[in-house]
Amino acid sequence: MSRRCAPPSLRFGPPGDSLPRCGFFSIRSETKVSLAQFENTEFLLLPQKIYGQIEEWRRRKIEGRYAYVYLDGLWLKRSWGGEVRNVSVLVAIGVDAEGFRDVLGVSEGAKEDKESWTAFLRELKERGLTGVQLFVSDKCLGLVENLGEFYPDAKWQRCVVHFYRNVWTKVPSGKVKEVAAMLKAIHAQEDRTAAREKARQVVEKLTMMKLRDAAELVNAGIEETLSYFDFPPEHWRCLRTNNPLERVMREIRRRTRVVGAFPDGRSALMLVAARLRYVAGTRWGTKRYLNMTRLAHSAVA
Repeated sequence: MSRRCAPPSLRFGPPGDSLPRCGFFSIRSETKVSLAQFENTEFLLLPQKIYGQIEEWRRRKIEGRYAYVYLDGLWLKRSWGGEVRNVSVLVAIGVDAEGFRDVLGVSEGAKEDKESWTAFLRELKERGLTGVQLFVSDKCLGLVENLGEFYPDAKWQRCVVHFYRNVWTKVPSGKVKEVAAMLKAIHAQEDRTAAREKARQVVEKLTMMKLRDAAELVNAGIEETLSYFDFPPEHWRCLRTNNPLERVMREIRRRTRVVGAFPDGRSALMLVAARLRYVAGTRWGTKRYLNMTRLAHSAVA
């Protein structure tokens, strides 16, 4: 039975399926909660049974083929030896052959580095992630290099929004708006050839504006943002950026903000995984996101 057609009781985190009202899931207030308010960490711990259910879902076998996969990570805080330190949680979502979105993986990483991404991609591969044609992400340290190792046939699309932000760091605040319009014009072109020509013109104009550092960034990185042109035009809007995953991550940040610092990395991982499990069972995961017949027709052509 398809997950899309299954009754609510059989889906992962179905609509209306309120998560256990214990531990940090019982918090509905946006008031930030400090660990100092509590005498122990039981407030942040889920019963072992619930941990087991979430862990089973997190490590489930990935079935089917996912043409598009979005990758990103977020930073959370945890208490460690009396100090508050950062811990990263890596997340992957994908679009399957029927055009539906699903959460493919969530894992703790010491930080968003090569070692963490290697372990995460290896886990996705071992759990059965296949058919990937395009990865969409920011240019994270160690991520791009590892994609070629685990998925050599897949292409990589650098998120254009993150690319713009990198360029803006080299632009005076008074000229950001003008430069933003120039950059967006590149990705508004009808094909890759036109986009490259527009990028060349933007580099020349930035140089004339005496923004040489910005011009160098555009010249060096623009090709990484044009991979989406290899796919159906109807999909471009959803492939240019990492926004499909960023919207989910914003919701996760909102939910974790009330906790403050977690007692350990596992508690942080479990909260993020539980929320993603719920999201996957809502309209987000049961409504068709893209018409994938466009991709099939494109491949035949």
